[in-house]
Amino acid sequence: MSKHIHFKNQAMVFSPYGGEPVERASICRLVGTKESETIGAGIAFFDGASIPWTVLYDEVIVVLEGEFDLSIGDEVIHAQAGDVIWVPEKSPLVYSGKKAKVFYALYPVTWQG
Repeated sequence: MSKHIHFKNQAMVFSPYGGEPVERASICRLVGTKESETIGAGIAFFDGASIPWTVLYDEVIVVLEGEFDLSIGDEVIHAQAGDVIWVPEKSPLVYSGKKAKVFYALYPVTWQG
């Protein structure tokens, strides 16, 4: 097990996500397989981007800023700062938002194999 880690806001590095420019969709992966054998976590940003995905893990999303939309089939969850969304494994969905900054945690961290 690794030691605790303090991720400072100013030191976080965001990368483009879903083929979008970093200004529209970006992600900062904080906890991965190097840090944990069980859970993954990070911060993501969505502003006018629409990212389709099928989650291969259980995921919890906490909206930190802005307006975040999660489309699952015909249902659209409109979430704002302070809202929390639970997403079960194997859910096909679309992430989108307006100046939305979200924290996510996923299990298992080894979902990619």
